[in-house]
Amino acid sequence: MVSTLPVSLEDIRAAARRIAGRVLATPMVQSASLGELAGVPVHLKLEHHQTTGSFKLRGATNAVLSLSRAERAHGVVAASTGNHGRALAYAAKVEGAVATICVSRRVPENKVSEIRHLGADIRIVGSSQDEAQQEVDRLVRKQGLVMVPPFDHPDVVAGQGTLGLEIIDALPEAAIVLVPLSGGGLAAGVAAAVKGISPKTKVIGLTMEKGAAMKASLDAGQPVQVEEVASLADSLGGGIGLDNRVTFAMCRDLLDDVILLTEAEIAAGMRHAYACERQIVEGAGAVGIAALLAGKIKGRGPIVAILSGANVDMEQHLRVIKGTQPLYGEEGP
Repeated sequence: MVSTLPVSLEDIRAAARRIAGRVLATPMVQSASLGELAGVPVHLKLEHHQTTGSFKLRGATNAVLSLSRAERAHGVVAASTGNHGRALAYAAKVEGAVATICVSRRVPENKVSEIRHLGADIRIVGSSQDEAQQEVDRLVRKQGLVMVPPFDHPDVVAGQGTLGLEIIDALPEAAIVLVPLSGGGLAAGVAAAVKGISPKTKVIGLTMEKGAAMKASLDAGQPVQVEEVASLADSLGGGIGLDNRVTFAMCRDLLDDVILLTEAEIAAGMRHAYACERQIVEGAGAVGIAALLAGKIKGRGPIVAILSGANVDMEQHLRVIKGTQPLYGEEGP
Protein backbone atom coordinates (compact mmCIF):
# COMPACT_ATOMS: atom_id res chain seq x y z
CA MET A 1 0.00 0.00 0.00
CA VAL A 2 2.74 2.44 0.97
CA SER A 3 4.45 2.22 -2.43
CA THR A 4 1.31 3.49 -4.23
CA LEU A 5 1.03 6.63 -2.09
CA PRO A 6 2.37 10.11 -2.97
CA VAL A 7 5.33 9.72 -0.59
CA SER A 8 7.23 6.43 -0.32
CA LEU A 9 9.62 5.03 2.24
CA GLU A 10 12.48 5.67 -0.19
CA ASP A 11 11.39 9.32 -0.51
CA ILE A 12 11.63 9.61 3.26
CA ARG A 13 15.02 7.94 3.38
CA ALA A 14 16.24 10.34 0.68
CA ALA A 15 14.94 13.24 2.76
CA ALA A 16 16.85 11.93 5.78
CA ARG A 17 20.07 11.96 3.79
CA ARG A 18 19.31 15.45 2.44
CA ILE A 19 18.61 17.11 5.79
CA ALA A 20 21.30 15.28 7.80
CA GLY A 21 23.35 17.80 9.73
CA ARG A 22 20.75 20.52 9.29
CA VAL A 23 18.18 19.22 11.79
CA LEU A 24 18.57 17.49 15.12
CA ALA A 25 18.04 13.78 15.65
CA THR A 26 15.94 14.31 18.77
CA PRO A 27 16.11 12.05 21.84
CA MET A 28 13.54 9.47 22.88
CA VAL A 29 13.08 8.70 26.58
CA GLN A 30 10.99 6.24 28.55
CA SER A 31 8.30 7.63 30.85
CA ALA A 32 7.94 5.75 34.13
CA SER A 33 4.79 7.63 35.13
CA LEU A 34 2.93 7.06 31.86
CA GLY A 35 4.14 3.48 31.64
CA GLU A 36 2.72 2.76 35.07
CA LEU A 37 -0.57 4.36 34.06
CA ALA A 38 -0.83 2.55 30.71
CA GLY A 39 0.44 -0.79 31.95
CA VAL A 40 2.91 -1.01 29.05
CA PRO A 41 6.20 0.77 28.29
CA VAL A 42 5.67 4.34 27.08
CA HIS A 43 8.38 6.34 25.31
CA LEU A 44 8.35 10.06 24.54
CA LYS A 45 9.93 11.34 21.33
CA LEU A 46 11.22 14.78 22.35
CA GLU A 47 10.79 16.53 19.02
CA HIS A 48 10.00 19.79 20.81
CA HIS A 49 13.78 19.95 21.40
CA GLN A 50 14.20 20.53 17.63
CA THR A 51 16.14 23.68 16.67
CA THR A 52 13.07 25.81 15.94
CA GLY A 53 10.99 24.22 18.68
CA SER A 54 8.95 21.84 16.53
CA PHE A 55 9.05 19.01 13.98
CA LYS A 56 8.26 21.47 11.18
CA LEU A 57 11.96 22.14 10.56
CA ARG A 58 12.31 18.70 8.98
CA GLY A 59 9.77 19.27 6.24
CA ALA A 60 10.69 22.89 5.63
CA THR A 61 14.38 22.06 5.31
CA ASN A 62 13.77 19.17 2.93
CA ALA A 63 11.48 21.32 0.78
CA VAL A 64 13.91 24.26 0.58
CA LEU A 65 16.85 21.98 -0.25
CA SER A 66 14.77 20.33 -3.00
CA LEU A 67 14.30 23.67 -4.79
CA SER A 68 16.58 24.79 -7.60
CA ARG A 69 18.87 27.79 -7.12
CA ALA A 70 16.58 29.84 -9.36
CA GLU A 71 13.53 28.95 -7.29
CA ARG A 72 15.28 29.88 -4.03
CA ALA A 73 16.31 33.19 -5.61
CA HIS A 74 12.64 34.05 -6.19
CA GLY A 75 11.94 33.66 -2.45
CA VAL A 76 9.62 31.25 -0.64
CA VAL A 77 6.19 31.85 0.85
CA ALA A 78 3.79 29.91 3.06
CA ALA A 79 0.71 30.18 5.21
CA SER A 80 1.27 29.02 8.77
CA THR A 81 -0.27 28.68 12.21
CA GLY A 82 3.21 29.52 13.52
CA ASN A 83 5.53 26.55 13.66
CA HIS A 84 5.87 25.99 9.91
CA GLY A 85 6.46 29.70 9.42
CA ARG A 86 9.26 29.69 11.95
CA ALA A 87 10.78 26.58 10.41
CA LEU A 88 10.59 27.89 6.86
CA ALA A 89 12.03 31.25 7.88
CA TYR A 90 14.96 29.45 9.52
CA ALA A 91 15.54 27.01 6.64
CA ALA A 92 15.35 29.77 4.05
CA LYS A 93 17.76 31.99 5.98
CA VAL A 94 20.32 29.19 6.24
CA GLU A 95 20.17 28.69 2.45
CA GLY A 96 20.28 32.40 1.66
CA ALA A 97 16.65 32.70 0.54
CA VAL A 98 14.00 35.23 1.57
CA ALA A 99 10.86 33.90 3.26
CA THR A 100 7.43 35.52 3.40
CA ILE A 101 5.06 34.04 5.99
CA CYS A 102 1.31 34.68 5.96
CA VAL A 103 -0.55 34.15 9.22
CA SER A 104 -4.03 34.85 10.51
CA ARG A 105 -4.85 36.94 13.55
CA ARG A 106 -5.38 33.70 15.49
CA VAL A 107 -1.65 32.91 15.50
CA PRO A 108 -0.20 33.67 18.97
CA GLU A 109 2.10 36.70 19.20
CA ASN A 110 4.99 34.64 20.57
CA LYS A 111 5.07 32.63 17.33
CA VAL A 112 4.75 35.72 15.14
CA SER A 113 7.64 37.44 16.93
CA GLU A 114 9.90 34.40 16.54
CA ILE A 115 9.23 34.35 12.78
CA ARG A 116 9.93 38.07 12.51
CA HIS A 117 13.14 37.61 14.53
CA LEU A 118 14.41 35.23 11.84
CA GLY A 119 14.15 37.99 9.24
CA ALA A 120 11.04 36.80 7.41
CA ASP A 121 8.47 39.17 5.95
CA ILE A 122 5.29 38.68 8.02
CA ARG A 123 1.81 39.23 6.56
CA ILE A 124 -1.08 39.09 9.04
CA VAL A 125 -4.26 38.43 7.07
CA GLY A 126 -7.80 37.59 8.20
CA SER A 127 -8.92 35.31 10.99
CA SER A 128 -8.32 31.86 9.49
CA GLN A 129 -5.66 29.74 7.83
CA ASP A 130 -7.73 29.77 4.64
CA GLU A 131 -7.59 33.58 4.46
CA ALA A 132 -3.83 33.50 5.05
CA GLN A 133 -3.54 30.99 2.20
CA GLN A 134 -5.39 33.37 -0.12
CA GLU A 135 -2.63 35.94 0.47
CA VAL A 136 -0.03 33.26 -0.32
CA ASP A 137 -1.78 32.50 -3.60
CA ARG A 138 -1.81 36.21 -4.47
CA LEU A 139 1.93 36.56 -3.79
CA VAL A 140 2.69 33.52 -5.93
CA ARG A 141 0.70 35.03 -8.82
CA LYS A 142 1.85 38.63 -8.50
CA GLN A 143 5.44 38.32 -7.28
CA GLY A 144 6.51 34.87 -8.45
CA LEU A 145 7.31 33.59 -4.97
CA VAL A 146 7.63 29.82 -4.57
CA MET A 147 5.08 28.29 -2.23
CA VAL A 148 6.25 25.81 0.39
CA PRO A 149 2.98 24.58 1.96
CA PRO A 150 2.84 23.68 5.67
CA PHE A 151 1.74 20.09 5.01
CA ASP A 152 0.23 19.19 1.62
CA HIS A 153 3.45 18.77 -0.37
CA PRO A 154 5.49 15.59 -1.02
CA ASP A 155 8.82 17.14 0.03
CA VAL A 156 7.32 18.48 3.26
CA VAL A 157 5.69 15.13 4.09
CA ALA A 158 8.91 13.25 3.32
CA GLY A 159 10.84 15.55 5.64
CA GLN A 160 8.37 15.03 8.47
CA GLY A 161 8.58 11.29 7.85
CA THR A 162 12.22 11.28 8.95
CA LEU A 163 10.85 11.49 12.48
CA GLY A 164 9.24 8.08 11.93
CA LEU A 165 12.56 6.63 10.78
CA GLU A 166 14.19 7.79 14.02
CA ILE A 167 11.40 6.26 16.11
CA ILE A 168 11.63 2.81 14.52
CA ASP A 169 15.42 2.92 14.51
CA ALA A 170 15.41 3.59 18.26
CA LEU A 171 12.52 1.24 19.10
CA PRO A 172 11.93 -1.39 16.37
CA GLU A 173 9.38 -3.19 18.56
CA ALA A 174 7.08 -0.14 18.90
CA ALA A 175 3.46 -1.31 18.84
CA ILE A 176 1.69 2.07 18.75
CA VAL A 177 2.88 5.51 17.67
CA LEU A 178 0.79 8.52 18.74
CA VAL A 179 1.01 11.47 16.33
CA PRO A 180 -0.51 14.97 16.59
CA LEU A 181 -2.86 15.47 13.63
CA SER A 182 -3.71 18.73 11.88
CA GLY A 183 -3.25 19.08 8.11
CA GLY A 184 -1.66 15.64 8.16
CA GLY A 185 1.92 16.35 7.10
CA LEU A 186 3.43 14.86 10.25
CA ALA A 187 0.92 12.02 10.54
CA ALA A 188 1.23 11.06 6.87
CA GLY A 189 5.02 11.15 6.89
CA VAL A 190 5.44 9.29 10.17
CA ALA A 191 2.88 6.66 9.18
CA ALA A 192 4.55 6.07 5.81
CA ALA A 193 7.95 5.64 7.47
CA VAL A 194 6.75 3.51 10.37
CA LYS A 195 4.50 1.22 8.34
CA GLY A 196 7.03 1.00 5.53
CA ILE A 197 9.40 -0.68 7.98
CA SER A 198 7.02 -2.18 10.55
CA PRO A 199 3.58 -2.75 8.98
CA LYS A 200 2.08 -4.16 12.20
CA THR A 201 2.80 -1.00 14.19
CA LYS A 202 -0.34 1.08 14.68
CA VAL A 203 -0.19 4.82 14.01
CA ILE A 204 -2.91 6.86 15.69
CA GLY A 205 -3.67 10.51 14.95
CA LEU A 206 -4.62 12.80 17.83
CA THR A 207 -6.38 16.13 17.55
CA MET A 208 -8.66 18.53 19.37
CA GLU A 209 -12.38 17.84 19.69
CA LYS A 210 -13.58 21.00 17.92
CA GLY A 211 -12.37 22.32 14.57
CA ALA A 212 -10.58 19.09 13.58
CA ALA A 213 -10.53 19.41 9.78
CA MET A 214 -8.73 16.16 8.95
CA LYS A 215 -11.01 14.09 11.18
CA ALA A 216 -14.12 15.68 9.62
CA SER A 217 -12.69 15.09 6.15
CA LEU A 218 -11.88 11.45 6.85
CA ASP A 219 -15.40 10.93 8.20
CA ALA A 220 -16.86 12.57 5.07
CA GLY A 221 -14.65 10.59 2.70
CA GLN A 222 -13.31 13.77 1.11
CA PRO A 223 -11.71 17.06 2.13
CA VAL A 224 -14.25 19.37 3.77
CA GLN A 225 -14.14 22.83 5.26
CA VAL A 226 -14.46 23.18 9.03
CA GLU A 227 -14.88 26.34 11.04
CA GLU A 228 -11.62 27.27 12.74
CA VAL A 229 -11.98 27.67 16.50
CA ALA A 230 -9.66 28.70 19.32
CA SER A 231 -7.87 25.88 21.14
CA LEU A 232 -4.99 25.26 23.51
CA ALA A 233 -3.71 23.13 20.63
CA ASP A 234 -3.62 26.12 18.27
CA SER A 235 -1.05 24.43 16.00
CA LEU A 236 -3.67 21.81 15.12
CA GLY A 237 -6.09 24.41 13.75
CA GLY A 238 -6.80 25.27 10.13
CA GLY A 239 -8.19 23.37 7.18
CA ILE A 240 -6.62 20.68 5.01
CA GLY A 241 -7.50 22.37 1.70
CA LEU A 242 -10.42 21.31 -0.47
CA ASP A 243 -7.94 20.46 -3.24
CA ASN A 244 -5.72 18.41 -0.92
CA ARG A 245 -3.43 16.25 -3.05
CA VAL A 246 -1.19 14.41 -0.60
CA THR A 247 -2.03 14.20 3.08
CA PHE A 248 -5.74 13.31 2.96
CA ALA A 249 -5.13 10.13 0.96
CA MET A 250 -2.14 9.16 3.08
CA CYS A 251 -3.95 9.69 6.37
CA ARG A 252 -6.99 7.82 5.04
CA ASP A 253 -4.92 4.83 3.97
CA LEU A 254 -2.29 4.70 6.72
CA LEU A 255 -3.75 5.88 10.02
CA ASP A 256 -5.28 3.15 12.19
CA ASP A 257 -7.46 5.57 14.15
CA VAL A 258 -8.04 9.23 14.94
CA ILE A 259 -8.83 10.20 18.52
CA LEU A 260 -10.35 13.50 19.65
CA LEU A 261 -9.39 15.30 22.85
CA THR A 262 -11.21 17.93 24.88
CA GLU A 263 -9.57 21.17 25.94
CA ALA A 264 -9.51 19.90 29.55
CA GLU A 265 -7.70 16.75 28.45
CA ILE A 266 -5.15 18.76 26.46
CA ALA A 267 -4.55 21.01 29.49
CA ALA A 268 -4.02 17.91 31.64
CA GLY A 269 -1.45 16.66 29.13
CA MET A 270 0.46 19.93 29.32
CA ARG A 271 0.41 19.85 33.11
CA HIS A 272 1.63 16.24 33.24
CA ALA A 273 4.43 16.98 30.78
CA TYR A 274 5.65 19.78 33.02
CA ALA A 275 5.09 18.23 36.45
CA CYS A 276 6.07 14.62 35.78
CA GLU A 277 8.24 14.63 32.66
CA ARG A 278 9.94 18.02 33.20
CA GLN A 279 9.04 19.06 29.65
CA ILE A 280 7.47 22.32 28.48
CA VAL A 281 5.25 21.57 25.49
CA GLU A 282 2.54 23.47 23.66
CA GLY A 283 -0.99 22.08 23.57
CA ALA A 284 -0.51 20.34 20.21
CA GLY A 285 2.64 18.69 21.52
CA ALA A 286 0.84 17.35 24.59
CA VAL A 287 -1.95 15.43 22.86
CA GLY A 288 -0.16 12.07 23.07
CA ILE A 289 0.25 12.41 26.81
CA ALA A 290 -3.32 13.71 27.04
CA ALA A 291 -4.72 10.66 25.28
CA LEU A 292 -2.85 8.31 27.60
CA LEU A 293 -3.99 10.17 30.72
CA ALA A 294 -7.59 10.08 29.48
CA GLY A 295 -7.45 6.31 28.97
CA LYS A 296 -8.19 6.67 25.25
CA ILE A 297 -5.29 4.49 24.05
CA LYS A 298 -5.85 0.75 24.29
CA GLY A 299 -3.55 -2.03 23.13
CA ARG A 300 -0.18 -3.58 23.65
CA GLY A 301 3.09 -1.72 24.02
CA PRO A 302 5.58 -0.26 23.69
CA ILE A 303 3.83 3.03 22.92
CA VAL A 304 5.60 6.09 21.51
CA ALA A 305 4.09 9.55 21.95
CA ILE A 306 5.53 12.37 19.85
CA LEU A 307 5.94 15.66 21.73
CA SER A 308 5.84 17.74 18.58
CA GLY A 309 6.40 21.33 19.70
CA ALA A 310 7.41 23.68 22.49
CA ASN A 311 6.43 27.04 21.01
CA VAL A 312 3.93 28.01 23.68
CA ASP A 313 3.18 31.43 25.09
CA MET A 314 4.81 31.09 28.51
CA GLU A 315 2.20 33.21 30.30
CA GLN A 316 -0.52 30.93 28.96
CA HIS A 317 1.56 27.88 29.87
CA LEU A 318 1.89 29.13 33.44
CA ARG A 319 -1.88 29.61 33.66
CA VAL A 320 -2.43 26.08 32.37
CA ILE A 321 -0.02 24.68 34.97
CA LYS A 322 -1.76 26.62 37.73
CA GLY A 323 -5.20 25.62 36.45
CA THR A 324 -6.29 29.22 35.89
CA GLN A 325 -6.37 29.20 32.07
CA PRO A 326 -9.96 29.47 30.76
CA LEU A 327 -10.62 26.53 28.45
CA TYR A 328 -11.87 27.40 24.98
CA GLY A 329 -15.45 26.34 24.45
CA GLU A 330 -15.72 24.87 27.94
CA GLU A 331 -16.30 26.12 31.42
CA GLY A 332 -13.10 27.16 33.12
CA PRO A 333 -11.61 25.15 35.98
